[in-house]
Amino acid sequence: MERALGGALYADDDDALDTGASLLAADPASDAELTRRGEEFVRRAWERGWQPADVVRIVRRDLDEAHTQLAAWLIRSETRRYGKELPPRWAAQLAGLPSAAPKAPADRFSWATAVLELYRLLVRLPAIEPVGPVPGSPLHLPPAAGNEPRMLVRIRGLLAKAEATGFPEEAEALTAKAQELMARHSVDEALLAARTHRADVPGACRIGVDPPYETAKAILLGAVASANRCRAVWNSAFGFSTVVGFASDLDAVELLYTSLLVQGTTAMTRAEASQRAGGRKRTKTFRQSFFLAYADRIGTRLTESASHVTEEAGTGDLLPVLAARDVAVTAHADRLFPETVRTRVRGATDAEGWHHGTTAADTARMPPGSTRDELPGGEHR
Repeated sequence: MERALGGALYADDDDALDTGASLLAADPASDAELTRRGEEFVRRAWERGWQPADVVRIVRRDLDEAHTQLAAWLIRSETRRYGKELPPRWAAQLAGLPSAAPKAPADRFSWATAVLELYRLLVRLPAIEPVGPVPGSPLHLPPAAGNEPRMLVRIRGLLAKAEATGFPEEAEALTAKAQELMARHSVDEALLAARTHRADVPGACRIGVDPPYETAKAILLGAVASANRCRAVWNSAFGFSTVVGFASDLDAVELLYTSLLVQGTTAMTRAEASQRAGGRKRTKTFRQSFFLAYADRIGTRLTESASHVTEEAGTGDLLPVLAARDVAVTAHADRLFPETVRTRVRGATDAEGWHHGTTAADTARMPPGSTRDELPGGEHR
């Protein structure tokens, strides 16, 4: 085992990988120990700040589906030891892992090669910013943690209907109602925490920003985060943004971003079909320009309605409460990411794509009372 892993995992040449795979393939009795080593590599990834969805995302990007299924199996096996004592958001991530069991290999050498390729990736994962406790750490959660508030259940239902409908006007109305409920819920949570002296502190979560057109998607996520009193920092190397904010606001960001991305993709597909029908073939530039315009317009409209949340709340207690929460979020983000930079993005080059993206963003409009801050402009790790 030591000979197989020592060479294959820490050398860059394929000869070492083949030698390790040959040793493992010749010794079926080593399988149990090999699995135990894999669980240990997964556990080390948790200690370096990674979470289940992060690991699967990077495996899927750098290897193939067989490795992804094997990684999901190892993650489930490793986390089973903790029972229900898992950090917040882990249950949802585990439920979202690929459900297919690892496929039986054509031969033991192929199987051992795939295992070693996965382990090589796991041991080389660098440390990243932690966004929650490591499994097994003592958890200090509020009594209601793990039970989704009824407000979020209603919001989730509205956004699901907005994504499913084929009528833009209906999708607009449903999305607007969902964002209105989000804004109200955020304000209510802030006031309740202040009046009851609840010891709320900001947290963080990671949201995947997948190719293609990941720059525009990261801008869209930044706009949604800012609108919901959070900050988003994009890590382009690993394909995710880290969103910093209070728990209820983080839930809102994830829900709304996912829904807007689905709605935008659907609108882009319809617009692209009409362009193709007219004889145009510049698909890539059209899509790139569409997503940039969509993200830009969503951010602009969110910023334009920044004052409505406090106006609708109608209380003098709200301004200092929100200001204190803003300071706390900013301080926590600065501690996690002391070296962020703002970056320029390549502009759109297709006028039709820009026009259709702007129109799609107008359709997915946000109502008064939905936003707070300006678009962060591409904050980048």
